[in-house]
Amino acid sequence: MRNMSWLWRLPLLAASLVASTAEVPVPKNASCLVTAPNGDVPPGSPSAPNGYGNGQLWTWLWSNGAVVFESGGPGEIHPDGSLEMKWPWHRGLSGRLQITGKRLDQRAPSLRATVSDSYGDIGFQPTTLIFPTPGCWEVTGQVGATQLTFVTQVVRK
Repeated sequence: MRNMSWLWRLPLLAASLVASTAEVPVPKNASCLVTAPNGDVPPGSPSAPNGYGNGQLWTWLWSNGAVVFESGGPGEIHPDGSLEMKWPWHRGLSGRLQITGKRLDQRAPSLRATVSDSYGDIGFQPTTLIFPTPGCWEVTGQVGATQLTFVTQVVRK
């Protein structure tokens, strides 16, 4: 039987995606054209303005296009300066989710991601994204040949 103790955290994560970014002004970066949510959510899920998907893969984006890291806020700032955030995905097709990412506005090491093996081959998939530096990042989730890509601004306050 799968450990479902993480479920209580979903409302907290959803609230932090909306509330924390709405309260923090984000520096405008004309060179970082962040992806706007398209409101697409997995079948049977409640509507979500931050939903982003393509009919096969879905995730939830920060409302203003920026993931903000600050003391006391969501996520973790590591001693090496890397920035870690839990990130929800949903797979509408069977297969292992792989996540890659690269910084678009400057050279940086690649994004690191952890994807748990304990959630089956389809449906909800919690992950952790580790951005080596702040900046403009392109993130791609992939299952088989199906990809979902978004761009987000990563900010450290």
